[in-house]
Amino acid sequence: MQLTIIFREEDETKMLQHNLQIAQDTTVYEENITSEAINLMKELISRPSPYFHEGAIMDFTYSWFLKNGMNAYIHEYYEPKITGFKGENVICEITGESDGPIICINGHMDTVNLCNGWSKDPYQGLVEGDRIYGLGALDMKSGCCASMLAIRKFHELNKRFHGKIIATFVSDEEGPYGLGTNALIEDGILENVDFSIIAEPSDAFNNKSFPDVSLGARGGYGLEVEFFGKAAHAALPDYGINAAVDAGKFMCELGKIDYIETAFLGKGVACVIAVESDGGACSVPDYAKVKLFWHIVIGENEKTIENYIKDAIKRANIKSTFKISFRDAPTDGSKGFMPFIVAKQNHFVAAFLESVKDTCECEASVSYFKSIGDFNYLGSRLNAPAIIFGTDGENFHAADEYATISSIVKTSDIIYNFLDKVLSDNSNSSFGENSLSVNGLKVC
Repeated sequence: MQLTIIFREEDETKMLQHNLQIAQDTTVYEENITSEAINLMKELISRPSPYFHEGAIMDFTYSWFLKNGMNAYIHEYYEPKITGFKGENVICEITGESDGPIICINGHMDTVNLCNGWSKDPYQGLVEGDRIYGLGALDMKSGCCASMLAIRKFHELNKRFHGKIIATFVSDEEGPYGLGTNALIEDGILENVDFSIIAEPSDAFNNKSFPDVSLGARGGYGLEVEFFGKAAHAALPDYGINAAVDAGKFMCELGKIDYIETAFLGKGVACVIAVESDGGACSVPDYAKVKLFWHIVIGENEKTIENYIKDAIKRANIKSTFKISFRDAPTDGSKGFMPFIVAKQNHFVAAFLESVKDTCECEASVSYFKSIGDFNYLGSRLNAPAIIFGTDGENFHAADEYATISSIVKTSDIIYNFLDKVLSDNSNSSFGENSLSVNGLKVC
């Protein structure tokens, strides 16, 4: 039996009108969200927020959530041991009608200090084509902007859902200790989180095209090596032990270290960030200090770093004695930034990658962050998976920093798509499987 379907002319007209209406609605949405993204970015950029000076932008962010009908509060913290800093984080919590996954969205509102060389006003939020310029535009006010718009959309459209969103907009990520996120963890605010999204500019830092998702990051420690020699007159250097020369020999050996290499994070690396020594006007220096930042991978820690240093000093064949000291930290948890990796097969990760594909109509590239940040705290201390995904742009920590407006909009849409996918009443209740084995390593 054959079934013949006949489309009348009026049916074709209705279908055409329906498709046209969808296209028009899509265009209107894109124009509105783009305008909103630009306006919000201008507000964020116009408020200078170098680390330790984030009060104005925190006040704005808190007020923005309240004006948009969401539950937000200021989380205050105090670090008395080293910095004496009193800081603030803004937290927005949206809770569903029943138990479900707890999703953390994290971003930092602080920036590095203003550098020289800007050809644009760093606080205007100048728009040129698809670019919006400003200090912190890429790192990471654009990621915060995208997150804020995604959370607002979820709040407006998803009145019934299960689980919880904890959105944290923190201070002092660019500072020496990541005090804001560290305080969230130590105060127990993130204790039951199942999955974290950190909206740092993943593709820009990894030199990839948008969209790029980082499923882990190297870790790192700050430390110093002191060298103790013997003073003598500069006319008779052989009578002394030159601590500066021995420090130089040690630094030359750092490039010869045979680092541990891992499948996902590659190798760690030691970087000299400062050197101090002074023999006065005419003396052999009896003291030198080399400051280092040492990036590490899984399998490396303080002990392996000490062994690397001792081996390098042995090869250098120096005469000075030495002392290794790791940077003092506010708390035990903030002594170092521990490396982490996340299994691509994790339910939350798979859902996020699917949201990228749904939104961008392409697969995301997968990478692993080479440096450190608050994501190390979230990825290594919560016993839950954390991913890094953010906007596109260039010149972070440099003059004429910018983010692309189109990537801000896409990032917002992807985060919303993911939240809707895992928290809506129609989502799969099996979300929550956190740990898997990757090449013999247990990872979140």
